[in-house]
Amino acid sequence: MRLTEQALEQARAVGATADDVPEMKLAEDKFNRAKGNMNDQSFKNARMRAEQAELDARLAEARVLTLKSEEQLNVLNTRIARLRKQLGDAE
Repeated sequence: MRLTEQALEQARAVGATADDVPEMKLAEDKFNRAKGNMNDQSFKNARMRAEQAELDARLAEARVLTLKSEEQLNVLNTRIARLRKQLGDAE
């Protein structure tokens, strides 16, 4: 359960929210179900849900990081194109 909490916190830290990233909503839902299973002493189900929640949180984090990287790449490509145009105009 602790690993799942850490994965959720890490995903939130990079900007993953349940509203923007569907995997984050899944992770939070599964983690809440895992906590419910713990309360019901259904430990096998709790462990399974917690593991699923952890993986969903890690996927949400990866999606957010990928999106941020793609945005940075687009900015850099725009700058490169602008510099090439300036160099072409200077000749």
